[in-house]
Amino acid sequence: MTPSWTRRGVLHAAGGAALALGAAGQAAAAPSASAAPSAPPAPDAPAATADDWAALRAVWRDLVLGTGFSPTAEPFATRLRELGTEAAGHLGAMAPATGSLWPDLDFGDPDPDKDTESYGYSARLVDSYTRLRTMAEAYVRAGTGLTGDPALAAGILTGLDHLHDRAYNAAQAPYGNWWSWQIGAPQRLLDLCVLMYDAIPADRLAAYCAAVDHFVPDSAVASYTGTSTGANRVDLCRVLALRGVVGQDPAKTALARDALSPVFPYVSTGDGLYTDGSFVQHTYVPYTGSYGAVLLGGIGLLLALLTGSPYAVTDPARQIVLDAVEHAWAPLIHNGLIMDGVSGRGISRGIMLSDPRGIQQDDHTRGHGILASVVLLAEGASSAERARWRGLVKGWMRRDHYSPVLEDRTLSLASLAWLAGVQNDTSVPAAGQPAGHRLFAAMDRAVHRRPTWTASLSMASRRITHYETGNTENLRGWHTGSGMLYWWGDTYGNGQYSDAFWATVDPYRLPGTTTSAKRLADAAGGDWGASRPAVDWVGGATDGTMAGIGQHLRGLGGTLEAKKSWFFVDDTVVCLGAGITCTDGTAVESVIDNRNLGANGAHPLTVDGRAMPAAAPWSAPLTGARWAHIGGFGGYVLGGTAGVRGLREARTGRWSDINKTCATTPVTRRYLTLLADHGTDPVNAAYAYQMLPGASAARTAQRAADGSWMQVLANTGDVQGVRVPSARFTAANFFVSGTAGTLTASAPCAVTVRERGDGTAVVCVADPARQATSLTVTWNRPVAAVLSRPGTVASAATGGSLRLTFGSLTGTAGATQKITVRLG
Repeated sequence: MTPSWTRRGVLHAAGGAALALGAAGQAAAAPSASAAPSAPPAPDAPAATADDWAALRAVWRDLVLGTGFSPTAEPFATRLRELGTEAAGHLGAMAPATGSLWPDLDFGDPDPDKDTESYGYSARLVDSYTRLRTMAEAYVRAGTGLTGDPALAAGILTGLDHLHDRAYNAAQAPYGNWWSWQIGAPQRLLDLCVLMYDAIPADRLAAYCAAVDHFVPDSAVASYTGTSTGANRVDLCRVLALRGVVGQDPAKTALARDALSPVFPYVSTGDGLYTDGSFVQHTYVPYTGSYGAVLLGGIGLLLALLTGSPYAVTDPARQIVLDAVEHAWAPLIHNGLIMDGVSGRGISRGIMLSDPRGIQQDDHTRGHGILASVVLLAEGASSAERARWRGLVKGWMRRDHYSPVLEDRTLSLASLAWLAGVQNDTSVPAAGQPAGHRLFAAMDRAVHRRPTWTASLSMASRRITHYETGNTENLRGWHTGSGMLYWWGDTYGNGQYSDAFWATVDPYRLPGTTTSAKRLADAAGGDWGASRPAVDWVGGATDGTMAGIGQHLRGLGGTLEAKKSWFFVDDTVVCLGAGITCTDGTAVESVIDNRNLGANGAHPLTVDGRAMPAAAPWSAPLTGARWAHIGGFGGYVLGGTAGVRGLREARTGRWSDINKTCATTPVTRRYLTLLADHGTDPVNAAYAYQMLPGASAARTAQRAADGSWMQVLANTGDVQGVRVPSARFTAANFFVSGTAGTLTASAPCAVTVRERGDGTAVVCVADPARQATSLTVTWNRPVAAVLSRPGTVASAATGGSLRLTFGSLTGTAGATQKITVRLG
């Protein structure tokens, strides 16, 4: 059969033929064209021929199974054998009963409603479809040992009928989690219908389509609100598109195409992509690494499915998503991992109870999935974009020494095939590690990249939640938005937050945070991003290379308040804290760092040239310490910080402690912590330290002895600022009007100045609070002329000083305003 349209890119209508054995001739005969009646085409739903529908099914089959690899080559051969073993286990354990298909997956809710218990029942229904899908892959793929096995096919068909008749049918009322019924179950069911299309009787296909129509009616995408936005909308469109393909319904497939359009445009509030590269889901949660990954992958799949067909996505706004690969996702990927600060409650999904293999998910596995999505999306991009993106992916893969991408057992075989194709493509040069600073003001996140290390900062405000909990996940992520400072080296420390970190770390001592020791209940603050502090000044200014970032901190569930600033320069992060005040009746600490040493790590701690004890447990005050160094990681200049303590400990936890859907097996990791103890109920406490990732002990000692390297201009609850002469960099965060060195501001703002070697300087000003209706910033330095300025600058006076007068900045969304000047 020749399709009436052709595919472009790496996929083609029969691409999976060499990899998978068709079920036709080994099971039931194919249903006739009238098996799943088609709805009349809508005006914007072009008619499609039987060949068109067959071609669409073939393309989706390729997308599900992957193309271009040999089933006898590694790592595919091993994965295929494992797939066959897993499918055989599922077939052997299948025992259809009134409320279950497998005894350990009871989906029959005796008291159906929307409570936590019902969520569990609906999740097990999805898990049941997942097992059937696994069995179907083993049936149609070559190399599994079960390819074309009649008993396996019979078991799949029995299971499909059982789940339909007992739960997922047009007469059933949903219970538990809406996602299970509208996304989880139908996506897996429709994949099964494509993979087993030639084996499923016509009347059963029609019944399965009717069930999908019942739970996912057209009205599910009628308005871009509620649970039908962002990544959820893309998932719903995937369901509708496949429902159209399986049921040969042009109106459904066209609706899926059209319903994608609201996802593409930039947003200024709520869910979606922002012009600064932020991605938010659930209104208040930075989610580039989780829901954002679903959106990116889902759009890639749908574009690959529909391109070249009568239902191709032609909305020009889709370019916004293509641009976001480099603008939104790439800045948050380091050596193959996606930063935890943009993965929401997904950070708590370590070893899932639903995974029979017991494989841990982490920042690397989440990142690898995004890499695969980028490769797929590249096939629908321009040739220049495709070349750049494949270079980015190859670079990330080469640098992921901690978790080699092609050894990732969480990746599908299709994803492995796409990534192996990039790795083996000798025409693709690997892109290097970029340098620079990105501030994602719309989601209170920042990323600083240097050639040998990368740092990421997570904050919270009235706009962005402290953390997200929900569905009994991420129960102790309370302080992840309290100024958590992550960092990774180029060739070291890349498993810092991957190696059972979230299951074992002290949740009150996350690196970079200032917290009260007041005990909090699991899920304190409420589900779905409800825990947002009543503060506005969060953000900063950056010239794209260096930055000054600040946070007005109000702690979750207590009275803690503080002002925190981070000044990101060449080889250092200068960290200031002031106005640290609390009346909780508990101790307050600022965590300089908390390094995960792994299961057996014994990294040395040196303080002012003296080796500290290497055995745990150990804790001691480091009174008067000028510097500290952790072997294998880096150094810390501590001058200006009182109450510093060192701590070694082994911590045991369970993934189930923070996520009730995860494993209960205890795990232990060792930690080395440096913290500033502010005492109980401090009033206006402060700290000032430098973090030098990758620095040797000698360089750390040298920096500590160099009192001229950095000058603290101010460190109060009103103003925090520094000057770094060697970098020609001055920066200040004005939480109120004030002066810091040569900088004066008439209203709250953030200011950075970097003088360049060519006699010019870049002045950056931002309104993190988004409340400045007018602002005057003065730089007390001779300036000859203003070379460029944005429209927000109402006037600029030069001479013995630079005086910049701004109009309202409330509409700038915290974005940096750059002014270039010639020095006098």
